[in-house]
Amino acid sequence: MITTAKWTLEQYHQMIEAGILEGRSVELLNGEIIEMPPEREPHANGSTETRDYLIALLGDRAQVREGHPITIPSSNSEPEPDLAIVQRRVGGYRDHHPYPENVYWLIEFANASLRKDLEAKADAYAAAGIPEYWVVNLKARELVVMRDPIAGKYQSQITLTNGDINPLAFPDLSVSVQRLLN
Repeated sequence: MITTAKWTLEQYHQMIEAGILEGRSVELLNGEIIEMPPEREPHANGSTETRDYLIALLGDRAQVREGHPITIPSSNSEPEPDLAIVQRRVGGYRDHHPYPENVYWLIEFANASLRKDLEAKADAYAAAGIPEYWVVNLKARELVVMRDPIAGKYQSQITLTNGDINPLAFPDLSVSVQRLLN
């Protein structure tokens, strides 16, 4: 039997402060420190272009954070989604990263990380009660939209290649799927 060492958020933060993880691209997911694959050009371009697009669409209604952690205390997780659309707070997130209750929805751009993003990350986000999670599959050029988290699983999943989508938190907002996939 293989036993995996699990880490708490506090231990993970201590490792960061001590420089143990310096220069390593990692995130904490369900108490495990996971290496993240290098970010290639389509991934970087997609997340940056989408960030700019969503900032223009949302205005002051939400903050769009690119590549920064969110904290999920209930599962000892501190993943770094490509984009986190979160509540604006006076003073920002100086004292802590956004918690699940601060998150409107998350977006990942996936190439090498597709399986992790559709399985382990989706389960972690659903278990935390994050209402909506989008995965842009860069290889298939499609958008996977997951909604309605119940008992650690998203109950609704649709795949889109065109048209518009309205985020649950902002039903009056039309987001072009083509814009996300280009």
